[in-house]
Amino acid sequence: MRTVLLDLGPLAHLAGEGALIGTRMSDNESLTSAAGKGIVVINGVIESIQESSDLEEEYGSEAKHSDELRVVSLDGHAVIPGLVDGHNHLIWAGDRSNELTLKQQGISYQGIAAMGGGIQHTVHQTEQARDEQLLQLGYQRMRSALLHGTTHMETKSGYGLSTTSELTLLRVAHQLSQMSHLPSMELTWLGAHDTPKGMTRTAYVEEILSDQLPSVIEQGYAQAADVFCEPGWFTLEETEEILVSAQNGGLTQRMHIDEFTNGGGGELAADLKVVTADHSHYTPDETRMKMETAGVNTGFLPGTPYTMGAAWPSFNQAITDEYRWSIATDFNPNCNILSLPFIGSLLVHRNKVDPLATLVAASRNPSETTPHPSGLIHGRIEEGAVANLNVLNGVQWESWCNQPGTSPFKATMLNGKLHYH
Repeated sequence: MRTVLLDLGPLAHLAGEGALIGTRMSDNESLTSAAGKGIVVINGVIESIQESSDLEEEYGSEAKHSDELRVVSLDGHAVIPGLVDGHNHLIWAGDRSNELTLKQQGISYQGIAAMGGGIQHTVHQTEQARDEQLLQLGYQRMRSALLHGTTHMETKSGYGLSTTSELTLLRVAHQLSQMSHLPSMELTWLGAHDTPKGMTRTAYVEEILSDQLPSVIEQGYAQAADVFCEPGWFTLEETEEILVSAQNGGLTQRMHIDEFTNGGGGELAADLKVVTADHSHYTPDETRMKMETAGVNTGFLPGTPYTMGAAWPSFNQAITDEYRWSIATDFNPNCNILSLPFIGSLLVHRNKVDPLATLVAASRNPSETTPHPSGLIHGRIEEGAVANLNVLNGVQWESWCNQPGTSPFKATMLNGKLHYH
């Protein structure tokens, strides 16, 4: 099946190799094209990008649809790559909206957890849910993410905190990952998210190492492992032991670090050379540079300080200091956001980050930390890449992050198939 897209408006293609840093993230000349391009897609892969007028001569300008060929005019609408959500806690049950009131009363995240809220509350609610309920919840969430332009996501477990429950969450996520009309996924085990009630952390770490992690590796659905490395949760020593064991089992390494304070997680991330160290809210600048030297991505999660009412990290400092970084939704019960365009709006409207740099941080850069299951390039629009892209409602690509509260997209192409919104 060949699909030909004609009459593109301005195109933010973001083509090129590897993650972008510094001012290269906002280089319009190399990352965007003027209106007038056309794209040929065959079997879900971008075959060529040419002038629309040249493609019209070959395929005709009239809309057509057959088993072999589909020709579609985009009527000047702008186009950007499919968005890549590099940090998402997709599968869980329950509702913690009541914690909004507690936050406004000045109770901290840690304090809410001590009162029986937080992660433990969600763990309990998730344990009570049937597999079919979890599957339906995940399906609805992925449909919402697709509506907002996400074509691939990294999905974590972490609301099980037992071998049986963690395997269930990964199995449900795997079922969803096999549905071709939904965003593709990379699965991450996050059993080291918190300590189960009634256990000491030392005992739980021993259980993780002796039973849970080996069982996850044997199951074979997870591609990566993550640890919530934060004072009050998992120590640097525990994190290192768990991640080294995961790496020995063939899993790539990720970390949650420095969300509430500088706990030294960035130093460990650099030492272990993990793929990405996320949150990184209070990581010192010199440590961020050590992470960059070690090839570690800094994964900012702007929705978290937004929902927590906290100060923003300095996103523009990341550009000035020239280290690699990305943004993601951090979708979870405490940050109920599935829209990467809204996350982009937080950077552009509230932190004065360039819209193109923000787009790079939501597509090309996270595509380097969470590869596409096909092994092909994604998060950019270029020949040989997966045909994942978004058609804007408007004629300027900047509108991708300029409509908070609604989806800015007319359609999303997922693996070569157009889904109209």
